[in-house]
Amino acid sequence: MKQANEPKTGKIEECGDWLRIGELKLKSRLLLGTSGYPNPQTMLESLAASGSQLVTVAIRRVNLSDHSEESFLDLLQSLPVNLLPNTAGCYTAREAILVAEMAREALETNLIKLEVIGDDETLLPDVEQLLKAASELIRSGFTVMAYSNDDPITCRKLADMGCAAVMPLASPIGSGMGIVNPYNLQLIRTLVPNIPLIVDAGIGTASDAAKAMELGYDGVLLNTAVSKAKHPVQMAAAMRHAVLGGRLAWQAGRIPQRFYAQASSSMEGRIQISS
Repeated sequence: MKQANEPKTGKIEECGDWLRIGELKLKSRLLLGTSGYPNPQTMLESLAASGSQLVTVAIRRVNLSDHSEESFLDLLQSLPVNLLPNTAGCYTAREAILVAEMAREALETNLIKLEVIGDDETLLPDVEQLLKAASELIRSGFTVMAYSNDDPITCRKLADMGCAAVMPLASPIGSGMGIVNPYNLQLIRTLVPNIPLIVDAGIGTASDAAKAMELGYDGVLLNTAVSKAKHPVQMAAAMRHAVLGGRLAWQAGRIPQRFYAQASSSMEGRIQISS
């Protein structure tokens, strides 16, 4: 698999803070999608501004047999990034497994982002079909990154069966609602401490991405927040810095939250004025 160029995004790289997913070793913790951009040039500039080393491509939406000069797939493969094929648009385990096998043959990678959607309106995962597909793909040698709802039990099951990463949603796909259930995301982090957790779907702006990282997540995957932004390239840069800042804040360790104020300066030596 082609190794991505290493983006220079600040001190976090200097301390060897790697994101490891299967055989991948990444310095950037921002994963970016490739759909919905106004044009290919904006997509390319956004990917560069994001510093992302792992970008998703929906296998059902690309022509795997098209290797013309203007092929979308060949354009992506020419970039200094790793491709993460996904099973977007699949509604059953059988469909998802077939798409994953097509991706492995076409892209020569065992890496797959597994999505199994329950309905067209909410685009929420079908848990039964998701677990079934994940189990079969893992047995077939795939490195599975599983998109899930924010149910802690489902996420723990996916981790226990051997997924390389579990990717709970912040809110529904493309909604831009941000993190609507931080309690569940924190609980998932507690129950799944030993494999990468990546917040996927629902991120709307940079503060959402920073918050996800401050909750202790290992990365953020987003698409619409950049591709549909008023200025996608600028938003991609904002997301890059937000993910980095959130990671650094998590590592630094925030102060405890208090109900009442606590003076930052010592109360000793105060001036005393007698009445």
